[in-house]
Amino acid sequence: MSTFELKTHQVGKTYSNPHFFILNKGLNSGKPLLKSCANSFVVTTTTEEVKHTLFHLSMMLQIGGFYAYYLKGSVIPFISIDDCRNTLKNSYSSLFYDSIQLQKHINIVSAINKKEKELHKIISKMADLKVSYIQSLFSKMQKEAI
Repeated sequence: MSTFELKTHQVGKTYSNPHFFILNKGLNSGKPLLKSCANSFVVTTTTEEVKHTLFHLSMMLQIGGFYAYYLKGSVIPFISIDDCRNTLKNSYSSLFYDSIQLQKHINIVSAINKKEKELHKIISKMADLKVSYIQSLFSKMQKEAI
C-alpha cells in the first residue's frame, strides 16, 4: 500500500497531485513546507487528506528530532532521500493503524503551533511598542534640550 511518493524536487517543476515539500539541507532538514524551495524533496499523494496527515506527521518528526538522527555532513548537514522516505514511511505505517489516535495527535500539535504563532505575534508587537516608547522618550528629551 503506497500512499505517497518522495522524490528530489526540481526547481521550476509543478505538480498536479496533492503535494508538499520537505527541506533536506541544514539543521531544519525534515521541515515540511507548502511552497517549494531549493534543497527539498517533494511528497506527492493521492488525496488531500493523506497530504495533510503526512505533512503534520513530517512536522512532528522534525520537531521531535527524528530526522536529525540521520543528518550527514560536517559543514552543511543533510538528510538522504532514503533516510527521509524510510522515516516517514515507517512512522506513517506504524501510526496509520490507529488513525483516530494519529488524528488526535495532529490536532493537538496543530493547536499548539497556532497558539505559538499567536504568542510570537504578541511578542513582536510588544517589542515594537518598547521601541516606540523609547524613541518617543528620547525625541521628547531632545526637543526639551533645544
